[in-house]
Amino acid sequence: MKKKKTDSAVIIYICLAALLILAIRYFDDIAGMAVNLWNVFFSLVLGAAVAYVLNIIMVRVERFYFPGSRNKWINSSRRGVSILLSILLVMGIIALIGGLVLPELGKAFGVIGRNVPVFLEEAAGWLEKNNAMNIAAGIKDVDWNSMMDKAVDFAKSGLGDVLNSTITAVGAVVGSVVNFFIGLVFAIYILSGKEKLRSQAGRILRAYVKEDTIIRLRNIYRTADETFSSFIIGQCTEAVILGTLCTVGMLLLRFPYAPMIGAFIGATALIPIVGAYLGAAVGAFMILTVDPLKALLFIIFIVVLQQLEGNLIYPKVVGSSIGLPGIWVLAAVTVGGGLGGIGGMLLGVPVAATVYKLIRNDVNRRNQSEKKIPVEGAASARQNGKQKGR
Repeated sequence: MKKKKTDSAVIIYICLAALLILAIRYFDDIAGMAVNLWNVFFSLVLGAAVAYVLNIIMVRVERFYFPGSRNKWINSSRRGVSILLSILLVMGIIALIGGLVLPELGKAFGVIGRNVPVFLEEAAGWLEKNNAMNIAAGIKDVDWNSMMDKAVDFAKSGLGDVLNSTITAVGAVVGSVVNFFIGLVFAIYILSGKEKLRSQAGRILRAYVKEDTIIRLRNIYRTADETFSSFIIGQCTEAVILGTLCTVGMLLLRFPYAPMIGAFIGATALIPIVGAYLGAAVGAFMILTVDPLKALLFIIFIVVLQQLEGNLIYPKVVGSSIGLPGIWVLAAVTVGGGLGGIGGMLLGVPVAATVYKLIRNDVNRRNQSEKKIPVEGAASARQNGKQKGR
């Protein structure tokens, strides 16, 4: 019996080593196939992610949609109406933020473009007063018309490349829109039949997987679901609170672009720790085009607000809900941002919190089992000693 187990283990290790060698040998081909598969399944993965986020809202909408009614039409329409209201709510929030931010951002860049020549002339005058004649003369002697002509010539020479790039960009945008709508339709199907899908998944697991493995998988799923839902709810709540406080404070202090910067900081605050600072940097730059002194005061205001948010709001609203220490939150944001950009920053914290909880629970379970064994051993030893004494 032992020989058969040893032989099977040797065969398994040989197969794993062969697969590893093949993976190293044909790494480029395997990576290409993985990319192609990801492109094929991307819209479905996106739909599953959208369904998960919409489900958080849908469950709460269903609680308020005449929960005690016995009307057949209301009961049959509860799921469809809840899905529709959830989609409209998310789209309304996105449209509100976009409507506040994008127009004012365009105006700010227009102000920057108009103020650049004036700023250069003022800088030349300041340098001239401070005995920096060579630099000032260099700034004054710049032939801006000639530079513009050269820029136009360069643009004309690269028109073909720009056209090709534009076609590629349009194709990418169209592909993204198509993937989004396919994912949205897939998400609606998931939400409309989620109970049936859960039942089917349970039957498949019971048919092909051992009961102990099913228990572990359910524990992982339950922990991940609790962590992700708590993170999404807490992060959105924290973003709304921070954006509202920023807007109100800027209105009281009479800073320009108050609604736009407040909405932008609230949107970027969805990224843990660093998001609000990114929004504050853009806001300070926009205020700088209007009044440099107010830009400095705005930075001071944001620092104070961030201290309030970091010490009071975030630990209460988000930190306690995900159960992840601050040092690991920062590490998750850093690693996630390096691997996946903004999306990695958003997913890094709940993924790290899920892994942290699973490891913590497993460590506690193992430590408790190790403590019970010596206690039980000592008790049995004492029992044997008493029996021998008798």
